[in-house]
Amino acid sequence: MKRSNHFSIGVIFVLFLFPTLVEAKHIIGGDITYVCLGEVSPGIKRWRFTMHIYRDCLGGGPDFDQPAPIGIYQGAISDNNLYTSLFVNYDFVATLEPDTPQCVTQLPNVCVEEAIYTFEEDLPVLSNQSYFIVHQRCCRNETITNIIGPGEVGATYAIELTAAAQAVSNNSPVYTNFPPIIICNNLPLNFNHIASDAEGDILVYSFCEALAGGGDPFSSSDPFGCDGVIPTPPCGPPFDLVPYAVPDYNFNNPVGGDPQVSIHPVTGEITGTPELIGQFVVAVCVQEYRNGQLLSKVRREFQFNVADCTPNIDAKLSADSLTILMEDYTIKSCGNKTIFFQNKTTIAANVNDVEWRFDINGTTVSDNVNKWFTAFTFPDTGLYHGMLLINQNSGGCSDTAFIHVQIYPEVHASFSYDYDTCDAGPVIFTDHSTGESGLNQWKWNFGVPGASSNLQNPSFQYPAPGNHPVTLRATDVHQCKDDTTLVIQWYPVPPVIILQPNSFQGCAPTEIFFDNLSSPIDESYQIVWYFGDGDTLHNVISPTHLYDAPGTYDIRVEITSPLGCYTYDDFFNYIQVDAPPVANFACDPDSALSNFNNIVQFTDLSTGAAHWNWQIGPKFSTPEQNPLYTFTDTGLVNIRLIATHEYGCKDTMNKTLDIRPVITWHMPNAFTPNGDGVNDDFFGKGFLNGVTNFKMTIWNRWGEMVFETTNPNDKWNGEKRNSSGMSPEGVYVYSVTFTGPRGEAQEYKGFATLVR
Repeated sequence: MKRSNHFSIGVIFVLFLFPTLVEAKHIIGGDITYVCLGEVSPGIKRWRFTMHIYRDCLGGGPDFDQPAPIGIYQGAISDNNLYTSLFVNYDFVATLEPDTPQCVTQLPNVCVEEAIYTFEEDLPVLSNQSYFIVHQRCCRNETITNIIGPGEVGATYAIELTAAAQAVSNNSPVYTNFPPIIICNNLPLNFNHIASDAEGDILVYSFCEALAGGGDPFSSSDPFGCDGVIPTPPCGPPFDLVPYAVPDYNFNNPVGGDPQVSIHPVTGEITGTPELIGQFVVAVCVQEYRNGQLLSKVRREFQFNVADCTPNIDAKLSADSLTILMEDYTIKSCGNKTIFFQNKTTIAANVNDVEWRFDINGTTVSDNVNKWFTAFTFPDTGLYHGMLLINQNSGGCSDTAFIHVQIYPEVHASFSYDYDTCDAGPVIFTDHSTGESGLNQWKWNFGVPGASSNLQNPSFQYPAPGNHPVTLRATDVHQCKDDTTLVIQWYPVPPVIILQPNSFQGCAPTEIFFDNLSSPIDESYQIVWYFGDGDTLHNVISPTHLYDAPGTYDIRVEITSPLGCYTYDDFFNYIQVDAPPVANFACDPDSALSNFNNIVQFTDLSTGAAHWNWQIGPKFSTPEQNPLYTFTDTGLVNIRLIATHEYGCKDTMNKTLDIRPVITWHMPNAFTPNGDGVNDDFFGKGFLNGVTNFKMTIWNRWGEMVFETTNPNDKWNGEKRNSSGMSPEGVYVYSVTFTGPRGEAQEYKGFATLVR
């Protein structure tokens, strides 16, 4: 923007006396127009300019500027200078009442005020230059949706008085009506933004760029500069454009919507359906042409407030499909010519009268006037149109829903099936459905979970017998459909009888489970079992039978289906039952076993055995038939023989052997402790495994104990206590006591002769 150097410092001082002028966050629109009042002197004409400024009463900002600074620039858009500047007071302020959309309730609280500034200026006529009349102000509502940082973006309201307009003393177009203050989200908008022109010039309408001006009151160093709160004087062209929130919005698509909100270039009609709640900056330009020459362009900026609105009356009815924009309801019927119409108009309490109208072959039939619901019978198949009219006869809010009824020929689903009653083969299905419009879809459900087909004539192999409900849905090209169900009694007999195990060999007594794997069968089949031992069993699919005697047995199974189909099979030599084995064995020796007599020969005496398992004590086992075993310890030992038949039958025999611990002990009768290395000590020898409490004492003839020990390996060397000098020759008495391995007390007494 350009800045003039011609402005009074005194004016700036005056504005600082009014700090509220720098707080505004309320600007929502405005425009400037002009009227030529005629020539006042040669080459000078007088012009009256009218500026409309709109503010948000609820925006929290101050009142309108009083006065408002105006700048008039002379030159071209890219090269101009300040011609003059002035302050203008508004003539009056008025509150604009929002046009309440017909039959809408619960509108948001919105307040808009308008200030009108009028001023006159005598301007020399320029042959090839324009005048630019400019007012600038921050700030906009921070809640605006379609521009970036709206709280930091001000507005410029300007008009160019072109050289062509000066020459012909033109009057600019004037907009007739202010745009609607509130428009409803998701409801069609239709507003005629027409302008009038005193000379009847050609007018062309368009959405155009909204102009920025002023700036953020908190970041500007000069509140009266081009980027300040209130540029004084306003800065000249070229002007900055508001930063639209692209890609969703631009000057030519300021609101969006479906269909997009747009303006008709000839009529000025704004139409479309908003789809987003919010506040949107919109600028409309009307260009004035005379004899193909552009005289003026009047730019009006305003703020759309898109809000949720609740319709007071909304004609609705139940239908198969709905075109929301046109409120067209389509109802489809297949064969049934009598249609029940269900009225769902809201709000029901606001409905005064109801009328149903139908076009029958060019004749309008009004049926069931003032009835909330109706049933109407149409003469034949075909497409019929009608309307649901709400409050058409009582005045006030009304609405209409358009009805389209399409009656198609009906479809009849039918089929037959074929299969061999006793053979477990597939069932063949044949479609016999009819439909005048032509069938193109078949849906079969065979009565088994997950079993279906889309073929016209399918076949299906059932996995199990039963009464299977089969449903066919036949559908024509118009999606008319019909269902029919038949129950298939599928009870064939198995093609082969299968038993598990497929043979059996065992020992008596044995219990055998016969797993009947034949298919198809279930509990509804009659089944007879012949077990070959004289026993029979009825109506058990998989029985268990006990064979308690050896022998070879034949099996016979007979199966009869619920429809009387019969099959059987014989299983010859199916069961082989042998006598069970008898475990027996002998031990040699089987008694007088000890740690000195510890080798035993085991001999198998079993009958019917093919395999052996000997368990000798807790740690040794062997599969030998006649093992030889050496016992390495004494005590009671359990011997077990498991005899196994060739069919796996077993028998067990147990015996217990006692391996006795035997001890030995013996003492000499003389010794010669003379140091020659031969027979120098007196001690005993023997096998004492498991012995406890050992004690040996030696006494002289005077009753004095000369040696004592608890260790059977200790020796008497002839000295008293083995350390107090050699004892004299003579006869000494000894005593040895201990406890045997099984707790028995042992005592040995005798004489020991000491010889030099």
